[in-house]
Amino acid sequence: MKSDIEIAQAATLRPIMDVGTEAGLHEDELELYGRYKAKVLPYAFDRLRSQPDGKLVLVTAMTPTVAGEGKTTTTVGLAQALCKIGKRAVATIREAAMGPVFGVKGGAAGGGYSQVIPMEDINLHFTGDMHAITAANNLLAAVIDNHLQQGNALGIDPRRITWRRCLDVNDRSLRQVIIGLGGPTEGLPRETGFDITPASEVMAVFCLSEDLADLTRRVGRIVIGYTRAREPIRVSDLKAEGALTALLRDALSPNLVQTLEGGPALIHGGPFGNIAHGTNTIRATRLGRKLGDYALVETGFGADLGFEKFCDIVAPQTGLQPDAAVIIASVRALKLHGGVNKKDLASENVDAVRAGMPNLRRHVANVDKFGVPALVAINVFPTDTEPELAAVEEELRDAGITAARSSIHADGGEGGREMALALDDLLAREHTRFRPLYEEDTPLRQKIETIASCIYGAGGVDFVGTAPRDLDRYEKLGYGDLPICMAKTQYSFSDDPTKLNVPEGFRISVRSARLSAGAGFVVALTGDIMTMPGLGKTPAAERIGVEADGRIVGLD
Repeated sequence: MKSDIEIAQAATLRPIMDVGTEAGLHEDELELYGRYKAKVLPYAFDRLRSQPDGKLVLVTAMTPTVAGEGKTTTTVGLAQALCKIGKRAVATIREAAMGPVFGVKGGAAGGGYSQVIPMEDINLHFTGDMHAITAANNLLAAVIDNHLQQGNALGIDPRRITWRRCLDVNDRSLRQVIIGLGGPTEGLPRETGFDITPASEVMAVFCLSEDLADLTRRVGRIVIGYTRAREPIRVSDLKAEGALTALLRDALSPNLVQTLEGGPALIHGGPFGNIAHGTNTIRATRLGRKLGDYALVETGFGADLGFEKFCDIVAPQTGLQPDAAVIIASVRALKLHGGVNKKDLASENVDAVRAGMPNLRRHVANVDKFGVPALVAINVFPTDTEPELAAVEEELRDAGITAARSSIHADGGEGGREMALALDDLLAREHTRFRPLYEEDTPLRQKIETIASCIYGAGGVDFVGTAPRDLDRYEKLGYGDLPICMAKTQYSFSDDPTKLNVPEGFRISVRSARLSAGAGFVVALTGDIMTMPGLGKTPAAERIGVEADGRIVGLD
């Protein structure tokens, strides 16, 4: 089979103006970035405000393998499939960060015959949004250090500055650095570090902002550090919110591209699924609902992470409530959770498939706890056998869970026809009874304990390290009503990535907490969450190149 980039480069792209106008946008509402990319300008939102909203469908997954289970591919393929059955559908997904592109994961534009294009542009620079966020983050860092240099009128404690610089490439050498060396005119020497751009709070703020005014307010609320008396210092104290918003102004307009089958797709924003909420921008989601009967939103990692965060962080802040969820399952993930070694996943093992089913059923049950109807999409891989697939279907049927096979990677929209029909039928039969997991005024510790017990199945939570005093301080400062963003491994319900399937008798250890006041949540950190990844022994960067004709190769 052809590689992803070969499939993408062989496609015939439609002029993006045609894609946009067919979707319901006017020509003057599109700002072109070449022939095949465009930004949707703010006054499109004003015109479309009175239009009815389409159904909001969150695409999530069971606990994934290292290779991923195909959420982006399924989101795009399902949009294509819905168009095949006569529905208007818009895929809304996150922008690719260049760190994973050159690291291990590779591109993030879908795969096979369910991709968004132009694939190379989307994965490399795109419309410059990532660079705008990087620049805004680092402008703030420069303003902080300049304030220290110019007399420190706010009394910032240099030891308690929490703001770090960022970069959109994997560079482990920058995780911890010392700045300000070289003498009195070169700044105040202090320890700091770099995160990858998707881990910046600017990214989370950007993705949760409704418009420019909301963006300015949220940026102003960001806490960058504390005084010696432990009083918070905000961006508004530094009078920097206007400058940061100016850098982000153009980026705040959603990006319009197309699927391989010529349908509309919105790609905008890309926060981490661990230390942030892990979904595309609110503006893209709202626009997708106006343009389509269905807006498909990819959420980060499994239903215990991205889906839970959408329901407990995004929905209460924005009023956006999901109408349904698509939970992606794969035979290889089921076999991994059923005890099969990674190197043996290609071999048929029906018993292991059945043994791994409790993990999938737990994710379905978790979605149901929010009152959201769920469809399991069985993402078919070439190594799957018919007995294995039949076993998955039997187990789900016996449990009363709606499911459909999907071969969208190999067959594009046509390969998702069964999935699209099943989703359409599910939404005709069942309606969301959406409810968040906890109330806003629930204490921070109790929110954490609720997520750990109800979603992860933990026997309890141990607050260790700095977590107790972190949480006490945030409640004392008035942030106790914020939702919790759990930062834990995506490979297990527990905080130990080696505990597969549905572990029992475990406890979650929260070692510290981090305030994201601008984004509007408190991050509870479990384990060692990497905010600046490193390159591997054989990174994807070694395979990427450019042909004499300018064609990029190796970007898969």
